[in-house]
Amino acid sequence: MNLAYIPSPSTGVVHLGPIPLRGYAFCIIIGVFVAVWLGNKRWIARGGRSGTIADIAVWAVPFGLVGGRLYHVITDYELYFGPGRDWVGAFKIWEGGLGIWGAIALGAVGAWIGCRRRGIPLPAYADAIAPGIAVAQAIGRWGNWFNQELYGRPTDLPWALKIDPDPAIGRVGGTYHPTFLYESLWCLGVAALVIWADRRFKLGHGRAFAVYVAAYTVGRFWTEYLRVDTAHHFLGLRLNGWTAILVFLGAVAYFVISSKRVPGRELVVEPAAAEDTAEGASEGGSEEGEAKVGLTKPATEPKPAEPKPAGAKPAEPAPGAEKR
Repeated sequence: MNLAYIPSPSTGVVHLGPIPLRGYAFCIIIGVFVAVWLGNKRWIARGGRSGTIADIAVWAVPFGLVGGRLYHVITDYELYFGPGRDWVGAFKIWEGGLGIWGAIALGAVGAWIGCRRRGIPLPAYADAIAPGIAVAQAIGRWGNWFNQELYGRPTDLPWALKIDPDPAIGRVGGTYHPTFLYESLWCLGVAALVIWADRRFKLGHGRAFAVYVAAYTVGRFWTEYLRVDTAHHFLGLRLNGWTAILVFLGAVAYFVISSKRVPGRELVVEPAAAEDTAEGASEGGSEEGEAKVGLTKPATEPKPAEPKPAGAKPAEPAPGAEKR
């Protein structure tokens, strides 16, 4: 009997009157806000404008949600289109089911559109937002805890996750590896790694994002190995495991090739912000120069002496003046 374990919520939704507040959606929303906040701080530090990250996120987030859902539905189509299944469930995103691979892929398309509209290089934007995405994933994984899903193998470890039985969906009660917690902690470590590497090596041209992708896939491969939920297998390995391997190789290849082709970091990440800085410096320099002139200019200029007419006698001394 396992006396120590992590309890699961009795429900994943709380009703505020007629409005349902779902834990899964709440975690995703919080994650998005944290990612934008952290990305904005990093973008300003790189010389960009405040608010640019949020403006582009307006494009990236919806695309990412659609991409994440599409990946999940395509790879687990039997959950929605198999015998006795209701295809309408494919649209019930609040019940869980977002594939990070599809979210990043289609989210990048949305970010590219937003960057193109502002004349911003996508790799620079990706570098700024990379650790924020990792933190958002760390927060979003707690949505799986609310839904009691995506847990690992049975275990009696003190930090095991207690899952309630649900015959309606074939869920067997017991204590399992809390893979949601493992991945959440791993993502926080990835975010810290990206921030450290970026400060230490001045990563640019998308290489900070490549570090995030490579580091995340290592942890994801490990958690996929522990999971016991239904999944497609190929050569004895889960589909997401193969995806993690391929994406890892792609990220490493990009990092190496990019380092050789475009070493260093972008000097300008947002042209409009650079122009604002240049104009401000120019105006500030003019005002400073005028101030310096004002300090050196005498308050009253002496009038030049008037020339005396030819043959004029010298002025007589005043009466009583001492003669020497």
